[in-house]
Amino acid sequence: MTARVKGPTDHVVIVGAGLGGLSAALRLAGAGRKVTVIERESVPGGRNGLLNKDGYSFDTGPSVLTMPDLIQDALSCVGEKLEDWMELLPLKPLYRAFYHDGSTLDVHAETGRMQEEIRNVIGPDEAAGYGRYVDFVTKLYKYEMKDFIDRNIDSPFNLLTPNLARLIALGGFRRLAPKVNDFLKDPRTQKVYSFQAMYAGVSPQQALAIYAVIAYMDSVNGVFFPKGGMHAMPRALAGAAAKHGVEFKYNQTVTYIEHSGGRARAVITAEGDRIECDVVILNPDLPVAWRELLGRTPPSVKRLNYSPSCVTLLIGSNKSYDRLAHHNIHFGKSWDGVFDELIKKKTLMTDPSLLVTVPTHDDKDLAPAGKSSYYVLFPTPNLSADIDWKVTGPKYRDQMLRTMEERGYDGFADSIEVEHMTTPLDWQNQGMEQGAPFASAHTFFQTGPFRPRNIAKGFENVVFAGSGTQPGVGVPMVLISGRLAAERIVGPVK
Repeated sequence: MTARVKGPTDHVVIVGAGLGGLSAALRLAGAGRKVTVIERESVPGGRNGLLNKDGYSFDTGPSVLTMPDLIQDALSCVGEKLEDWMELLPLKPLYRAFYHDGSTLDVHAETGRMQEEIRNVIGPDEAAGYGRYVDFVTKLYKYEMKDFIDRNIDSPFNLLTPNLARLIALGGFRRLAPKVNDFLKDPRTQKVYSFQAMYAGVSPQQALAIYAVIAYMDSVNGVFFPKGGMHAMPRALAGAAAKHGVEFKYNQTVTYIEHSGGRARAVITAEGDRIECDVVILNPDLPVAWRELLGRTPPSVKRLNYSPSCVTLLIGSNKSYDRLAHHNIHFGKSWDGVFDELIKKKTLMTDPSLLVTVPTHDDKDLAPAGKSSYYVLFPTPNLSADIDWKVTGPKYRDQMLRTMEERGYDGFADSIEVEHMTTPLDWQNQGMEQGAPFASAHTFFQTGPFRPRNIAKGFENVVFAGSGTQPGVGVPMVLISGRLAAERIVGPVK
């Protein structure tokens, strides 16, 4: 039987209006609970933040939206329809991959179209291997989603289902890269269908094959972009929640959870408010929530290993490039070497692979007329590395721009009108442990039943949501975490 919070549950306070907190709020409102959401920023979103500057509108967090059904699932709890709150644009292609040899590969969700692309760029044998790979990840998703992702797990024994045997037989517990290579023989396709391991904080050589489910979520199921930018998603969720009675308190910072006798009693804010409640959901990064709001940190949380970090440049520019898609991945010649540098050596990439997202490719309103916006992401080590970002940051910014020009962005540096840089130190200052926006890594012993539970040990009525708890990292997972948190309080919600 799944553990639940004890005692009354009439009034739930949610700390943080990130996607996990918003997902939980909608479900609890639909279940008839009084819900109060306290958010330190002036807008909802958490890591899915917003920056407006000189006519440009920038998303500061995730740039890839997959599994929009999960958004509809949350809205359905209060009887709302996604299309009444958001306009989603399917991206075609999902990604454009650029390789060191000058070749490119467009990634499509439709299997037939993707096979045609691979056949034209690489050859028929690789296209046939891709078809078999799609069959593999589709089965993986089917067996994995219900029993291993989309449910509360209290013990490894919860995993003893028929689907566990199916996953083992499928090869889900082999290493990701060798499993992908069973189907795909060309380094270009191998890279484009294994880079998602970065989201999980491990290299493709070390990640379990079950993480190919991330590739299913985007490269097979599809990638979308909300009209108005990624921040349209938390705006929609918060708007629907407010319509159905959820109270939002913005520009208020929670400093402590008052508790006694193993129960949270009230939420204390820096502004001097004391808000009594029956249950608390904590949406901040898990170790931060423990340390700063609950006043202690369990040993299991202290021992967590964290994913690599990244540096992002948000650029407003007077220059555009016809060869770009919405999402552009530039792979360096090195691949295994990149992960070795980031994870083992904890050094900056010598042969960078990078993501360049162009939001104005599909929504011109995000920039002044005739201008373009760019979201540039370079993976880096987290703050456990010996890198002083106060010193390194400006130099690395220049290096990033040089790399982009080397990769074909001629005149990019001179075209910049607006820019905003975020380093691992900035991520930490925003409340992300070790400056890691991808939270704790999905190593074997930080995955599934071994990932920190979403119900706080030692407390009867404190629950966690977000990427640091079950099921893990990424927009789909965080939305699910909100539902799992709500189910700890009111049981299954529809």
